[in-house]
Order: sequence, then structure tokens, then C-alpha cells
Amino acid sequence: MTTNTSADPRPSLAALAAPLVERLVANAAVLRLGIRHVGGACVVDAGIGHPGGLEAGRRIAELCMGGLGRVTLGAVPGSPFWPFGVTVHSAQPVLACLGSQYAGWSLSHGSGKDVFFALGSGPGRALARQEALFDELGYRDTADTAAFVMEVAAVPPAELVARIASTCGIATEGLTLVLTPTQSLAGTTQVVARVLEVALHKLHALGFPLDRVMDGVGMAPLPPPGGGFLTAMGRTNDAILYGGTVHLHVTGPDGEAEDLARRLPSSASRDHGRPFAEVFAAAKGDFYAIDSMLFSPARVIVTALDSGRSFHGGNLDQTLVERSFRDVR
Repeated sequence: MTTNTSADPRPSLAALAAPLVERLVANAAVLRLGIRHVGGACVVDAGIGHPGGLEAGRRIAELCMGGLGRVTLGAVPGSPFWPFGVTVHSAQPVLACLGSQYAGWSLSHGSGKDVFFALGSGPGRALARQEALFDELGYRDTADTAAFVMEVAAVPPAELVARIASTCGIATEGLTLVLTPTQSLAGTTQVVARVLEVALHKLHALGFPLDRVMDGVGMAPLPPPGGGFLTAMGRTNDAILYGGTVHLHVTGPDGEAEDLARRLPSSASRDHGRPFAEVFAAAKGDFYAIDSMLFSPARVIVTALDSGRSFHGGNLDQTLVERSFRDVR
């Protein structure tokens, strides 16, 4: 049985995600996914030893949003060389993006060269509640199953699997871990599908009230997958930072909506203007040395529902997107 707290009218992420997990596993052969068990947990290989694909990535992205988001692949405006991309929509973007899709749980096991590290995202985070963010969201989920998505190229050790399940308060048999290397077809798709989540995360960092975000949609071009990790990481980030567009619908005064549209785009960052791989190299591989305000879509539209006025901020940089998608590192 899967429920959220009875006093909370918001849906259970675990309940909405459970059928998505079941269908993903049931269609593993069609989607070119590998299924194995580690310590009793189901581990879905979406790009390590099995190729996966774009459709697998699309489904994984919807799973990662806890069943509260719709992800589609299709034509997006922009460069004639990269005409296809990802579109994401959620009628409950705060819960879907920050309560589920955001990679907010730091997971590690071992030390030195044998350390396994991953950032856990997905609906299982609302069971584990290892982040202060959930106190701010005022959300707690209860379930006997949990699902996580990890952007990794290695299988987590059984000891870590057991700890994840224990923290969620479930048996390991109820745990599903979906592994998506960044450079894989599925990995590229599910990372770019975070275009709306990236906007919500920066909106939260800017202090905009989360309860005033009513709806949201985003889109970004789909980079060519493959190559090494640095190439893939650079391209997926650039797809959002320089090619992504998000439209948010909020309540409240026009002035605050206009200010949000001005401050939210990636162009508000001091690190804006260079391919992400270059920014990352200049920071000597230290994410924390990169201006956190960079991580947001290139262009935003904020509609103030009370007045019906819309405010625009930022611009697409198709030249940089083109450069990034062709560069190999």
C-alpha cells in the first residue's frame, strides 16, 4: 500500500511512480534495458552494459518526476542543425521537480579509489527525507516501495543499497534503482528533461515563494549523446543553459513576476557566456567553484496570473549550442 500523509491533499509520489516503474521493468527488452538484483533490490541498467535509448530516457524522466510530469520528444524551435528536443510539463511543478526530480540526496560508500558516489533523485527522496528541503515543502510520503534515478556508470554496492532501503523504511525488495550514465541515450534525455527542475531550483534559491508557482512548462534541444563524460556533461548542461526555455505561471504582484523573469535566466550569472565544459575546466572540476546562479534556463517567461501580464528574460544562444554540440572532449 502506498500513501502520503492523510492530512496532505497532495498526491503520493510513490503511488504515482509505482506503475511507471512496473512498466519500465516489464518493457525492459523493448527498451534495451538490463535488469539485475543487488541485495534484493531491482537495478535497471539504462546505459552501462545495455544500450537503452531515447524512449527509455523519456520514461525514466517521467518516473523521476514522480508521475507528476509529462515528457515528450519532438521538434523544438532553435538551430536548424538540432531541430529535436525535450518538452516537459507539470501541473504541480514544485512537488514534481523539487520534491522528486531534483538530485538532492548525496550517496556514497567506500573510500579512496573504491568509493561509489551518486546523487539520488526521484520519488524515493520523499520517503528518505534526508534533505531540509522536505521540511520547507511540508511533504512526507509513506510507501512500501521506492524508486531512485542515479546518473552513474557503475552499479552501487549491496551495502549502499541496503542503507538506501533502510533509510526509506522499506525492504530492499521494494527498492528500484535506475542507472543512467550521462553519455548514454537515456542519460542524455533524462538530464535535458530537467530543464523545468533547474528553473524551479534557482527560483527557490532566489527566495521566490514556492506556493505561488502554479504551473510550468520547459523545453530544450536534445544533444547528440555519446563520447566521454566531460563531453556529455558539457552538452547536456549547455542544452539548458543556452538552449532551454521555461514558462512559469505564478500568482502575486506584477513587480515580483517581472523581477523573477530578470533574475532567473542563466545570463544573470558571472559564469555565463562560455560552454559549460570550459567553465568546469576553469573551476578545476569543482562544481562548488562555479557560480550556482548559472544553473538555469537560457530564456524564461513568467506570467502573473493575477493580472494576466507576462514578462520575458534572457535569450537563447544558438551559436554556443551549436559549438557545444559539435565539440568533443
